[in-house]
Amino acid sequence: MAIDTHAHVFTHQCRLAAERRYTPDYEAPLADYLAMLGAQGAAAGVLVQPSFLGTDNRYLLECLDRAPGRLRGIVVVEPGIGVAELDDMTRRGVVGLRLNWVAAASGWRPGAADAVLVDKAAARGWQVEVQARGPVLAGTLAFLMPRVERIVIDHFGLPASADPADDPGYAALLDAAASGRVWVKLSAPYRFAGVDAKTVGRRLMASFGAGRLMWGSDWPWTQHEAAMNLTLAREGPLPATMTPADKDAVLDGTARQLFGFD
Repeated sequence: MAIDTHAHVFTHQCRLAAERRYTPDYEAPLADYLAMLGAQGAAAGVLVQPSFLGTDNRYLLECLDRAPGRLRGIVVVEPGIGVAELDDMTRRGVVGLRLNWVAAASGWRPGAADAVLVDKAAARGWQVEVQARGPVLAGTLAFLMPRVERIVIDHFGLPASADPADDPGYAALLDAAASGRVWVKLSAPYRFAGVDAKTVGRRLMASFGAGRLMWGSDWPWTQHEAAMNLTLAREGPLPATMTPADKDAVLDGTARQLFGFD
């Protein structure tokens, strides 16, 4: 079996964020995602709020309600969100907060409002999931480590090079492995094109071990749809040198424990 730790759902009825880098011209509804899970032989999945929907998590929450037990959710919210709303999200299957700082300038660092929000998430036992790269990823890890027990890094950490000496974010990610509080998603290697994902994956395996690495399909592969298919989504991110036991952990066991799937 497998658990998909990174996917997005949306329809034309969803309200788009006023500021966005991308606008899809198609739908990726829950029914299609569940069909994809079936085609992959996947037992469960994790829905991650896409950037172009901003902090409007209504469709994600609706999907959690429609497939209770089979799905978990990672949301994007405003710092001033109330505790009652966060608690309602928890009851509906939300297990984490996403910090999507991939577009932040290299000198940017989290501020006081970000600390308030992260502390709210941590108080509920949520994980904090990060999409960032380079110096921003390094700064975010330093910011989160004193505050959060479970930090999840998207897409291999989006390295700019297969050599950590050339990328402070990648180097900081490898250093964070010793903490035992950081997990990494082996997903979407096409989002750091030009870097050998197999080399990065082998180094992550050596530092984190299979027990802190997870597979994610990144379905429906926004902005990369034409180049992707289900086979590439399943096998493309995984280092070829994995043992069968390591592969079972990355595809299923690690995520089953982290996300609380039975």
